[in-house]
Amino acid sequence: MERRGKMNREDRAKQFMPFAALKGYPEALRKKEKIIVPKIEMSPEYQEELNRKLLRVEKNKIVTVIYFEKGEYLKVTGMVSRLDETARLIKIVNTKISFDDLYDIILDSD
Repeated sequence: MERRGKMNREDRAKQFMPFAALKGYPEALRKKEKIIVPKIEMSPEYQEELNRKLLRVEKNKIVTVIYFEKGEYLKVTGMVSRLDETARLIKIVNTKISFDDLYDIILDSD
């Protein structure tokens, strides 16, 4: 009976790596599953309420924001790193969001 030489660690580890027969297929499926929605038209009353919430937002505070981007509503939670009323922009960590795309703001104190 012939004995094989020991397999090195790297080659042994490769045996157990996940195999993707169709590279990129899972991501393509996720993109297909995305449902594109139109931007919700807000009533003047709701816009006023949103503006009141926006006035309570401060730099370096943690907030959750729901906003519209590229046909979908996204939710991000993080520290406000920039609040520019002139440019009408809020930046949460590295995500820049136009005031016009805001749908809701949830403050820690709410």
